[in-house]
Amino acid sequence: MNSTVDQYLMEGCGRCALGGTPACKVHRWTRELSLLRTIVLQCGLTEEIKWGVPCYTVHFENKTQNVLIIAAFKDYCTLSFFKGALLKDALHLLHLPGENTQSARLFKFTHLDEIVELEATIKAYVLEAIDNEKKGEKVVFEKQREPIPEEFREVLDTMPDVKHAFFSLTPGRQRGYILHFSAPKQAKTRIARIEKLIPKIIAGKGFHD
Repeated sequence: MNSTVDQYLMEGCGRCALGGTPACKVHRWTRELSLLRTIVLQCGLTEEIKWGVPCYTVHFENKTQNVLIIAAFKDYCTLSFFKGALLKDALHLLHLPGENTQSARLFKFTHLDEIVELEATIKAYVLEAIDNEKKGEKVVFEKQREPIPEEFREVLDTMPDVKHAFFSLTPGRQRGYILHFSAPKQAKTRIARIEKLIPKIIAGKGFHD
């Protein structure tokens, strides 16, 4: 176990003013997140904190691949697979973070009993995701009308809350951000624009709002 994950469960991700206070949304789901953590670790993954939330990785052939993240939201907690689209999901338990999401898929939980009941199934999904990584399976992305710049694609792939918020926006608002992020020729300028506007995306606002 990673001590920084212990800190996350006690204080939250620290990405907003509520971190470390009783109002932090992590505190609503401490028992659920703790059980998900135990289940994931039993599958042999390594845990660390990335982007303020617990991230679980697999190491093989001298490389490390992100497999999943657990996180707290206002109305539920999640176990989110980076390449969930590759999972068979015969039971249709996984959700799309947003209607235009191509890669990530997630479990949504609102009560501890749901996790207890699905423990064996959750493990099976995690083990399948690990196996896909070791096989080198890739998600084939469909082309979009406005290509998402690489720097923003990396953010969407690694920060589930941002991805969820972005793909919950209307297509017009999504396009506004993409055009704004794509405009600069230099990568550092694109990155600066993205970092500046992440809070606005999470708040559900468009670029021009």
